[in-house]
Amino acid sequence: MSQFENAAFGAGHDHIFLGAAHEENERRTWMVIALCSAMMVAEIVGGSLFGSLALVADGLHMSTHAGAMLIAALAYTYARKHASDNRFVFGTGKLGDLAGFTSAIVLAMIALLIGYEAVSRFLSPVPIHFGQAIPIAVLGLLVNLASVWLLSGNHHGHSHGHSHGHAHGHGHEHEHAHEDEMQHIVGGAGIFAVSIFEDGVPPVFRIKPETASSKLNAGAVSVTTIRPDGTRQTFAFADRGGYLESKDDIPEPHAFRAVVRLPDGEHEVEFEEHEHVHDDAQAAANRDHNIRSAYIHVIADAAVSVLAIIGLLLARAFGWVWMDPLAGVIGALVIANWSWGLMRDTGGILLDMSTDRRMAENVRHVIEDNGDTVLDLHVWRVGPGHMSAVVSVATSEAQRNPRFYHAALKRFKGLSHVTVEVNPARAAA
Repeated sequence: MSQFENAAFGAGHDHIFLGAAHEENERRTWMVIALCSAMMVAEIVGGSLFGSLALVADGLHMSTHAGAMLIAALAYTYARKHASDNRFVFGTGKLGDLAGFTSAIVLAMIALLIGYEAVSRFLSPVPIHFGQAIPIAVLGLLVNLASVWLLSGNHHGHSHGHSHGHAHGHGHEHEHAHEDEMQHIVGGAGIFAVSIFEDGVPPVFRIKPETASSKLNAGAVSVTTIRPDGTRQTFAFADRGGYLESKDDIPEPHAFRAVVRLPDGEHEVEFEEHEHVHDDAQAAANRDHNIRSAYIHVIADAAVSVLAIIGLLLARAFGWVWMDPLAGVIGALVIANWSWGLMRDTGGILLDMSTDRRMAENVRHVIEDNGDTVLDLHVWRVGPGHMSAVVSVATSEAQRNPRFYHAALKRFKGLSHVTVEVNPARAAA
C-alpha cells in the first residue's frame, strides 16, 4: 500500500507562487501606463486644437501602447489579490505567463499591421509631411525611452539564479567548469578533472576523466575537505555516466584543501572562493514573463521609432521615399521575432512543459542515490522562481515515508511544491 503526501516548501500550504519582485513590477507597470496615457491625451488634444492629423494619429497609437501595458498591470494586480484563492489549485503564479502570451499575440498583430502598411506604401507611395512626422517620431522615442528606464532592471524579474563561479551551464547533458576553476589530477589511474559544480542546485564535487583510458569506480573514490579551521568532511560519490558526482552538498564557503582518493593513491588540490556569477538556466526558470512582455512592448516601439526617424531623415535628405516603408518592414520583422520568442516561452509554461530538465534529473539522483527507484517523476513551473514536482518512489526501506523524501528534496532552491507517493519495492514489479 502506497503512502501519499505533499508539501509546499517556503510557501506553506497557501500555494502562493508569485515572483520575488511581483509588487515592484506591478508598480512600475502602472507608472508606464500613466506616462503613456498622459502623452496620449496631450497628443490627441493638441492635435485637435492645432489641426494636426498626424499628432492625433500618434496619440491613438499611444493608446494601443497603454492598452498593451494594461494587460500586464491587470495580470499583476489580479494575481496578487487572488494569490490565496483556493479555486486556483496551484496559485496564480502563471497568470503572468498567460498575460505574456496574450501580449505576444498583440505584438504579432502589430507586426502584421506595420508590415501591411509598409507594403501598401511601397505599392502606392503617399506624400510625407516631414515637418510634422519627424518631431512626432522623436517625441514617441523619448516616451519609449522613459518607459524603458522605468521598467529597466525588472524585465527578468529580479530573481536571477546564481552559481558560485565553479561552473557555467550551457544546456548540455554534462556541464563543463571554467578551466581556471577546475583542478587537474595526473596519476597512475589516468588524468581527471575535479571541479565544484553548481547549476541551479546546491554545489557538489564532480570528477570527470580527461582521457578515454581513464576509468573510475565510484566506490573507490572519495574527497575529504580540510578547511582553514581544521574541520574535515568526507564525500562519497555516485556514477552519473561519464562522470562521478558527490552524493552530499558542499557547505559554504568553498575555500579549502581537498584530498582526492583515487585507486592509485591520494592527491591534494586546493579550491578558492569565487565571486557569484549568473546562471542562465536558473535565470530562465525565475524569469517573470509578464514584465518581460511589457519590456518587449516598449523596446519594440522604441526600435520602430528609431527606424522611422532614420527612414524619414534619409527620405527628406535624398528623396528616398522608399526608405520610410523599408524601415517599417524591418521593424515588423524585428517585432515578429520578439513576439515568437515570447509566445514560445510562455506557451510552453502554460502547457506545463518541462522547462528545467536539470531539476528533474537532480531530483531523480537524490532519490536513487539512497538506493530507491523513481517510478514516475514530473517537474514543472508554477510561477516565477517556483517549480513543482510530483514523484512516485519504490523503496525497500519500510521506515522511509513521504516526509523522508521531502526532507531530502528541501535542499533545492526553487522547488516550492512537492508531492510524494511512496510504494513498497515489491509493488514496482
